[in-house]
Amino acid sequence: MKKWYLFFFILASAGRLLANSILIPMDDKQSNHLKAYGVAYWELKADQELDWLLNYRGGSFLMKYSTALEKECRLRDVSFDVISDATTNSILKYVTNPDVNMDAVKLHKAAKIVVYSPIKVSSASFEDTDAVLLVLKYAEIPFEIVYDEEIMKGDLSKYDWLHLHHEDFTGQFGRNRRRMSIADIQAQENIAKKFGYKKVSQLKLDVARTIKGFCAGGGYLFAMCSGAESLDVALAAEGVDIVPSVFDGDGVDPNAQSKLDFSKTLAFEDFKLELSGDDDYRGGGMSFSTINSSSGQGWGEETNSYFSLFDFSAKWDVIPAMLVQNHEALIREFMGQTTAFNKKTVKSSVLVMGQSKASDRYIYGELGRGQFTFYGGHDPEGQRGFHRMPTDLNLHPHSPGYRLILNNVLFPSAKKKKRKT
Repeated sequence: MKKWYLFFFILASAGRLLANSILIPMDDKQSNHLKAYGVAYWELKADQELDWLLNYRGGSFLMKYSTALEKECRLRDVSFDVISDATTNSILKYVTNPDVNMDAVKLHKAAKIVVYSPIKVSSASFEDTDAVLLVLKYAEIPFEIVYDEEIMKGDLSKYDWLHLHHEDFTGQFGRNRRRMSIADIQAQENIAKKFGYKKVSQLKLDVARTIKGFCAGGGYLFAMCSGAESLDVALAAEGVDIVPSVFDGDGVDPNAQSKLDFSKTLAFEDFKLELSGDDDYRGGGMSFSTINSSSGQGWGEETNSYFSLFDFSAKWDVIPAMLVQNHEALIREFMGQTTAFNKKTVKSSVLVMGQSKASDRYIYGELGRGQFTFYGGHDPEGQRGFHRMPTDLNLHPHSPGYRLILNNVLFPSAKKKKRKT
């Protein structure tokens, strides 16, 4: 009997010695889609290159075999196949065939990830539901936290990839204050005072301009929900008072709308500000502008509607093809303070990657040497935004909505090619 055990042990060991690669499939055969991204990042962090097989089995990952990598997949419950050199070459030959809409994109060094969030300075319990924080932790992808003070000190230069939490860059504390506690507001006022600003809105404007500069200089910017909308509203309103007295002690410029400069924004133009009296801001005032497709409509009813991802050429439109990799092309819509983007306000220079019949949900743009992606809504597995407990991603390991976030995390590791169309 011992001889048989020895024989099978030698046979298994020989198989591993002949193994060339590990294939992590990202189709319906994958046991945990979200943690698979964590394995890919782990491999990049170890200074190992890998191939992202665009449109092949849901956007699979192909990596050089090692016992450490095999162990990591098992520890994270990520499905994988150990394949031979011949099988590896066959797959690469197939995906690079000009007759199929697939390709292999080489991923290199892991991007250094940072999240802009008030949890750096206050309890900010609302941030427990931030989708990016949730999925980075779940996928075990390391990141750091910065807020206004670090940005004003120039710390963004240390990072490659920046996520904006569901921030209010206009200095209106989320407008109706439901999102922020007194402690959260006081923390922002203290930072403004420290840097010599009379108003939080003035601090936030300079923070927004610095973030724009980070992107233009070659950084990658990812924002969801109100972070995307309020960033562009603040940039367009530079030098214009759009903050009501309930927040800063003086009134709104009556000519604010006509003074907006849309040339300063990243993604949006021709939007109308949501400006009203102080009483409205205390009880409502959820939207910042008509960028928000649900502006003026309140929360509405929960629905089971979906938005669709566009199908891009993996060989010619490599960047958007990477950003839409998924095992599902239809994604359930979800709400937020900024639920989705009004199609009439999205600049023609911006590429729409996902949309519903009524709105744009997922968009990409380029600024200087950098790129940005804006994603509408608060939580891909939630409906009504932030009136809920944090999502337990153990219950949603295959979430296609969360996969879009992680596509963006891996994106800076690729050798990017400019779009041809």
